[in-house]
Amino acid sequence: MKWMYLLMSIVGGIAIGIQAIVNGGLGKKVGTIEASFISFLIGTIALFITMLFFGKGNFFAFNDVPKWQLIGGLLGAFYVFIMVMTVPKIGVTAAFFSIIAGQILIAVIIDHFGLFGGQTYPLNIRKALAILLMFGSMYLFNQK
Repeated sequence: MKWMYLLMSIVGGIAIGIQAIVNGGLGKKVGTIEASFISFLIGTIALFITMLFFGKGNFFAFNDVPKWQLIGGLLGAFYVFIMVMTVPKIGVTAAFFSIIAGQILIAVIIDHFGLFGGQTYPLNIRKALAILLMFGSMYLFNQK
């Protein structure tokens, strides 16, 4: 069953890759902040409609969660803004090498220390080597 979640993650990554170039093009036409807003507005409308028809949770329970858990939308908006700004300047691949490197770096820290209520998955020498190789590939990819 784990393979299904890995496959779903790959499909999510494909969607984000397409989103980057689409939003980058939108940003060139309407402006960086404007494109970020339009992207989130369309996404918010789509999620609202999906929630109305398929939602099974309790929307109003957001009052009961720790307030720091509500920053996800801000982080997502920041991510979209960064991608709208960088993709037209450095391309999708270079932007994603950097984005993925940042994601892996913070993910390792979160997993190692079990931050934000997550389980602990300690960093070991194999994982550290994989991270070094990733940064090395990012360096090689961006060399002229």
